[in-house]
Amino acid sequence: MDISLMIESIPRLLEGAVVTLQLLLLTEIIGFVFALPLGILYANGSRGVRAPIYCFVYFFRGTPLLVQIFIVYYGLAQFEFVRESFLWPYLRKPFICALLACALHSAAYTANILRGAIQAVPAGEIEAARACGMSAFQVQRLIVLPIALRLMLPAYSNQAIGMLKGTSLASTITLMELTGVANTIVADTFSPYEIFIMAALIYLSITLVITRCFKFAEYSLSKHQRPLKSSAAIPGQVRHAD
Repeated sequence: MDISLMIESIPRLLEGAVVTLQLLLLTEIIGFVFALPLGILYANGSRGVRAPIYCFVYFFRGTPLLVQIFIVYYGLAQFEFVRESFLWPYLRKPFICALLACALHSAAYTANILRGAIQAVPAGEIEAARACGMSAFQVQRLIVLPIALRLMLPAYSNQAIGMLKGTSLASTITLMELTGVANTIVADTFSPYEIFIMAALIYLSITLVITRCFKFAEYSLSKHQRPLKSSAAIPGQVRHAD
């Protein structure tokens, strides 16, 4: 194993990791913005409203992300109205195409996760809110959504980590993210073992950060579920003798 080559490859791999993080962050932001109304309508909408959302979710969950990237990158260019539109200068760029495909993919998964979380909100809490005189909008905004967002965090963290690994597929459309840079270095050095080990370590480091962030979010949002300290542990409190 060539340790010096592994060390020398770190700066170039980190440059690719920056592109990976940019793609991942924008994907999750855009995907969540789209998924929030879709998930709410998917859980509470009428049959006519749920049907197109179901088709959207089914397509993007049922087809590989690689195929979706190819459809966006190679497929949109086949339409003349797309090439003549103001969007064409953007859709020619690999980063934009990868971002569009990944964001739609993320939105479909996140919408389905949010739907399940909304349906998992205890009915008793909804009934209690209605008994207090809250409107349907207030119940959704103040009761259902906060609880659902907390419940969806474990599944959403898995989705984010899966999307991190999915960004490696963007290298197939010439985007120089982490895997794309690793492939380039391998083509120059003919040392796949060392280079891909370093790339894997960087992916693991990013995954660790994502996991810790979600663990902190789960901990912060579940303070009310942790047991209160006993009276003996409260400073300054005097215990009276029987």
